[in-house]
Amino acid sequence: MRLTIYGRSTVLKALLITLAIDIAALLIPNEIIKLVLLFLSVVFISFTLYFFRDPKREIPKDLKPGDILSPADGRVMMIEEIEENEFIKGPAKVIGIFLSPLNVHVNRVPVSGTVKFYQYIKGEFIAAYDHASADKNERTVIGIEGEKFKVLFKQITGFVARRIVCELRVGSKVKIGEKFGMIKFGSRTDVIMPLNANIKVSVNQKVTGGITVLAEVPV
Repeated sequence: MRLTIYGRSTVLKALLITLAIDIAALLIPNEIIKLVLLFLSVVFISFTLYFFRDPKREIPKDLKPGDILSPADGRVMMIEEIEENEFIKGPAKVIGIFLSPLNVHVNRVPVSGTVKFYQYIKGEFIAAYDHASADKNERTVIGIEGEKFKVLFKQITGFVARRIVCELRVGSKVKIGEKFGMIKFGSRTDVIMPLNANIKVSVNQKVTGGITVLAEVPV
């Protein structure tokens, strides 16, 4: 199983914690407590390794110029029309994706282009499935300008997720499907696109980062 580079420090810390628990367990004479601690250490390190997995993904070869890929694995929790005033600056559509702690959390670029907008916003840690989290929680907001249209997307922390990793900055040249970061331990990702985008997914549908086409913008 391949692990993401974004989780190496966390995995190392988890291994050290697991080792400490195992050593402590071996020093405890009570067999029941010893077995419980050893079992918990196995569960802890197994979950950590599973969470930071980075499965190989093949970007679809038949993508159209106006396709927008899902930046994350998860479940579509909402599709709405909004007024976007930061980057697209006008009526737009938004697709919200909820990532449970069991989903792959590596994030991928939804469209090719140049990063023209980047903002990190400190905030709260409301549960990611709550719609209020999109505007209140800690998040990064990234705007990419392609040849024909703009897309804005957000990495949003949740109640469990407390750390965002994002390698993108203004001026970065990106290609659709490239890995650019992750949100650690449960989160939400919103993708905001032009109003004329044709939505290809539905609410409650499971999506796969770098593979599922969320929408197509006529170009």
